[in-house]
Amino acid sequence: MKLKLFSPFKISNITLKNRIVMSPMCQFSSHEKDGKIQDWHLTHYISRAVGQVGLIIVESTAVTPQGRISDKDLGIWSDKHIKGFNKLSRMVHHQGAHIGIQLAHAGRKATVDGDIFSPSAVPFEKMKTPIEMSKKDIKEVIQAFKDGAVRAKKAGFDVIEIHAAHGYLINEFLSPLSNLRQDEYGGTKIKRYRFLKEIIDAVNQVWDGPLFVRISATDYHSEGNSVNDYVEYAKLMKNQGVDLVDCSSGAVLNIKPNVYPGYQVKLAEEVKKRATIMTGAVGLITSGLQAEEILSNDRSDLIFIGRELLRDPYWPRVAADELGTPIDGPNQYDRSWSWKIRYKHLD
Repeated sequence: MKLKLFSPFKISNITLKNRIVMSPMCQFSSHEKDGKIQDWHLTHYISRAVGQVGLIIVESTAVTPQGRISDKDLGIWSDKHIKGFNKLSRMVHHQGAHIGIQLAHAGRKATVDGDIFSPSAVPFEKMKTPIEMSKKDIKEVIQAFKDGAVRAKKAGFDVIEIHAAHGYLINEFLSPLSNLRQDEYGGTKIKRYRFLKEIIDAVNQVWDGPLFVRISATDYHSEGNSVNDYVEYAKLMKNQGVDLVDCSSGAVLNIKPNVYPGYQVKLAEEVKKRATIMTGAVGLITSGLQAEEILSNDRSDLIFIGRELLRDPYWPRVAADELGTPIDGPNQYDRSWSWKIRYKHLD
């Protein structure tokens, strides 16, 4: 029986060749504040496709210029961004991988020039104080996510992930620690969810592929959201047609969690089982054995790899060797890639 990590996985209208996902990780490598793809991004992402990652999710990509974490973030607020992303998606597809994009808005964590925005005028730590968003501002950002989804489709992406984690704008609306509003977008759990709800609805109007949402499944604070709250949010997302919840944690406040291998996996497991929705596990997953255990024990459906794929673009091969199973690689590397060739003396 084939190991789960290297088994095909159908989600919505696509089938991934394995369950290894490159987690979205900011590269801060765009030039001239234009948000466009650079040669670095092509090298960075395509090398992981060559390395046999099943799904590559492009880093946090801003839906508005003011939604960037930094001036060097990728953007998708203009049709001028489509050409570069289209080249990237075609080259990734040529290597047999699927590709997604994480649509994002940094909210009060934006470090760009000019005004920044948040559900409430509460700064993050000692950063710039944001402007509390008006209803007009909210509607404009929702439209920006919808427009970003249209451009993502034109650029050839297979998956969209909405970034609702790590203390950025959507996460700021969800958390009572950063959302002090008393209108229809704040004051209760269901009202704090309304912003994300309307973004999901808007994206679904123009997108017909797999839709993921990345969450911070706990705020690590007694007065913030816990995994229990996100189980309820995940049920709402499922009812809206979200296919998978990507379970990260923290960063609404500058609280450092106790970090250890797989420290966030239990969050993905709880959301998966209690909300009956597919989840992605992320957080110091470093070995093939660890990844296979998570999948085989039905704790999550996909394995999101971050730092290990920064260290080694060919991590899937390393994981396969560890698990004692062959995986296909590029023909150009066949003389050194094949498990059977490398270990034929063990036959």
